[in-house]
Amino acid sequence: MNIPANLKYTKDHEWIKIEGSTGTIGITDFAQGELGDIVYIDINPDVSEITSGQSFGTIEAVKTVSDMYAPIDGKVIEINKNLNDNPQLVNTDPYGEGWIIKIEILNSAQVNELLSPEDYQAQLGQ
Repeated sequence: MNIPANLKYTKDHEWIKIEGSTGTIGITDFAQGELGDIVYIDINPDVSEITSGQSFGTIEAVKTVSDMYAPIDGKVIEINKNLNDNPQLVNTDPYGEGWIIKIEILNSAQVNELLSPEDYQAQLGQ
């Protein structure tokens, strides 16, 4: 299982890549594997901000629908429109082309509350 060292993680299996004041968010390799074949990503196109711990959309797989939770507070700057036609990118490249949303970070101190790669791996029992 792939757990990149340059990301932070949530207990709910989201990841965030911090680049300056921008955060790119997706779901982890573990999460996409548990969900199975992803068929639809639902994010309100009018969403302007996300709040730590709150759902910002759903991800639908063949057998289930799961909420996606914001790792930190942020102002939405981009939603990955490629997922509209190719939601399976989350399965094939969860840390690359399968990213879900980009935000402007509103509270950088919240990053310190997220899991390190080692802590996330330990949570999974790896």
